[in-house]
Amino acid sequence: MKPPTFDYVRAESVQEAVQTLAANGDEARVLAGGQSLMAMLNMRLLHPSVIVDIGAIDALNYVRIDGDEVEIGAAMTQAELWKRPECRQHLPLLTKALPHIGHWQTRNRGTICGSLAHADPSSELPLCLAVTEGSVVLESQSGRRVIKADDFQTGMLSTAKREDEMLIAARFPKARPGIGYGFSEFARRHGDFAIVAVAAVADGSTIRVAVGGIADRPAVLRLGDTDAMDEMLNRFAWELGGTDDIHATAKLRRNLVRTLGKKTIEDALACRG
Repeated sequence: MKPPTFDYVRAESVQEAVQTLAANGDEARVLAGGQSLMAMLNMRLLHPSVIVDIGAIDALNYVRIDGDEVEIGAAMTQAELWKRPECRQHLPLLTKALPHIGHWQTRNRGTICGSLAHADPSSELPLCLAVTEGSVVLESQSGRRVIKADDFQTGMLSTAKREDEMLIAARFPKARPGIGYGFSEFARRHGDFAIVAVAAVADGSTIRVAVGGIADRPAVLRLGDTDAMDEMLNRFAWELGGTDDIHATAKLRRNLVRTLGKKTIEDALACRG
């Protein structure tokens, strides 16, 4: 299939990109890696009049340590981040999760921020942002604002980003001694969309576990200890519910929340430094 007709703007700066967004409103879409956007255009699910390509903006292709956070620019691809020493040293959860995103070819083009902006409830990166309590940086002609993960993804393929804004960076907390991370997912084949994905952060006496692939956005459960882990995961599974479809039954999804949830929490506890 072929996409609908649109004008193409290859932005050379963030200022040019946000100016184009401001001038075109909901008729404009931002292109970074294009791994989700191009498929939606080809299937005629979107009909924008303008595509704003930010892939050539060098100022957005970076990984930067800023205090207790790691900031990732909107042009940084998933494959490039995975190779960076900053990722392996400071972002152990992303180091575990990135190999599960599609295949090497898609990660070679797909960007970190593009996945967050797309907000697919089965995607690994929104799940990681939610469980680590990270944030995103949005910019428009009227200024810049930072939104926490819990406030950013509002539903399936839906975020708090305004039409005149673009996501210019993502911020993840830098790993600290004594914190453990775990990640697991179940898919029909490696690289397929996750039927259920689970990420966990064990921080002292607090454990956060997030589940993707069931609700319309990542859902986070907080545990004070592991004594009631099985009971709370079972309750969490029933609260999330799930539906029967061609990929899995609701019963299987609930069971995956219990089993993958327990395994991922145990992995996080075991790797605390």
